[in-house]
Amino acid sequence: MTTSHQSQSHAPSHAPPHSGGHRRLRRTLVALGAAVVLVGGVGGASAIADQSGRHRAITTPDAPAAIGPYSQGISAGNLTFVSGQLPIDPKTGSLPADASIEEQTRQALRSVEAVLKADGMSLTHVVSTTVYLADLDDFARFNAAYAEFFGSSAPPARATVEVARVPRDAKVEISAIAVR
Repeated sequence: MTTSHQSQSHAPSHAPPHSGGHRRLRRTLVALGAAVVLVGGVGGASAIADQSGRHRAITTPDAPAAIGPYSQGISAGNLTFVSGQLPIDPKTGSLPADASIEEQTRQALRSVEAVLKADGMSLTHVVSTTVYLADLDDFARFNAAYAEFFGSSAPPARATVEVARVPRDAKVEISAIAVR
């Protein structure tokens, strides 16, 4: 028995069968730790990236000002990431009272378009959008207004989800990714 115990404790080939699971768990935890470091380092890394010219913030008075610690858009290489745009009038900074889902969709997309224009791009460069709707019952009406902005030849990929609440009690918020 002592020999068996010694061979198990000193020889890796006799490791308990569950040790592979522990190794996988250890690798998973290491990977998660790396993700936490990456996520935790985003704030500091963005300042470094800005100084090195890897990405830059896009701002325009033709879209609503950011209402938190984020940029209207970020240009990084040949990609432009447009933050979620609410249907806020950039001139007044307010959400039009009683605006329909169609009107709100058009305003949000005009703001997406304005951020892209500030980076020398247009809606034709958009490859993906993410849409947050306060009520999926508005989907058909939202979709009709959305189609006015994106032609039928090659509309961008899109994810549309219903959320419990959109900021400022808007009916829609739209973010986009564009490629030069």
